[in-house]
Amino acid sequence: MQNNWSALVHRYMSQNIEPDSHLKNPVITPTPAAARNRSARMKAQPAMVLLASLWVAGMGTAVATTPLQVAYAGSMGAVMDLHLGPAFAKTHHVTYQGEGQGAYGLAHLIAAKKLRTDVFISITPGPIKVLEKAGMVSKAVPVASTAMVIAYSPKSRYAKEFAAAAAGKMPWYTVLEKPGIQFGRTDPQTDPQGQNIIFTFLLAQRYYHHPELVQHILGPVENQKQIFTEASLLTRLKSGQMDASSGYESAVKSLHLPFITLPDEINLSNPAMAKAWYDSVHFTMTVGGKTKTLHTQPLVFYAAVPKDAPNPKLGEAFIRFMTSKAGQVMFKETGYNPPKGGDLS
Repeated sequence: MQNNWSALVHRYMSQNIEPDSHLKNPVITPTPAAARNRSARMKAQPAMVLLASLWVAGMGTAVATTPLQVAYAGSMGAVMDLHLGPAFAKTHHVTYQGEGQGAYGLAHLIAAKKLRTDVFISITPGPIKVLEKAGMVSKAVPVASTAMVIAYSPKSRYAKEFAAAAAGKMPWYTVLEKPGIQFGRTDPQTDPQGQNIIFTFLLAQRYYHHPELVQHILGPVENQKQIFTEASLLTRLKSGQMDASSGYESAVKSLHLPFITLPDEINLSNPAMAKAWYDSVHFTMTVGGKTKTLHTQPLVFYAAVPKDAPNPKLGEAFIRFMTSKAGQVMFKETGYNPPKGGDLS
């Protein structure tokens, strides 16, 4: 379309515009033929302006309607929608459309071909494996990493105790065991974070030699009093609707929330500890009517281009951008750590 408009405007202008080199002196009255040509040109100007405007508008429309569609783990909202997405859109002259939800939920939608996206970004390899099994992706690239933390609300009545725990002056889990504490987490059925906080507490039981820790704080695996969507969890925490919640360090830092740092032995951030320590815990859960045993996975973000992506080349370009120096700076500035682990291909 752009080339057609360009050729049309060029042809129209070349046929109706004459050089004015013969008008050496603007005071001299032009010949009748020149006057007629000049008059014709003046009449043609509105049409030429219209054609040129339509051509430029056509170019702008073509650019603006090329979307980059990205489905990402819900905790990545700030870095994706405020930094990486807009920056890529500006430099590549496209529009950006982001969708953040639980990574497992998104993976199942993509696998069922109910959602088409140019890039899918998961936390942990698990959701990527769902797409591999469905034949929807053949490789995935690590783009960032993070760690589990306990975020807390500065509006909580226990804010001083949480701050003391963050400073190492008291055990963090003793604050969460106080009566009336409202703790939030995400759904382990659809979101890796919902599973990872359970793993964190199971590891904490072993690490702190506190066998009742999970039961005292989390209760059952699917405790509906504690479960919220990933997109709303930290927003509710920030507004003071709950005292504390699970969180990825990256997302918590992005929202400038106070948090308690956990040791590597329980925060799932260190792939080197996977076999020797993280793999020592597991839990079972009913998924789709079947009982499954779930195991830990290091907190690495992986990006992949689904095989039915509307714009696969654009998706690949976005992954290259995320792993570039500029992309990694944006990740770092919003609380993420460098990628760990290798390509899943």
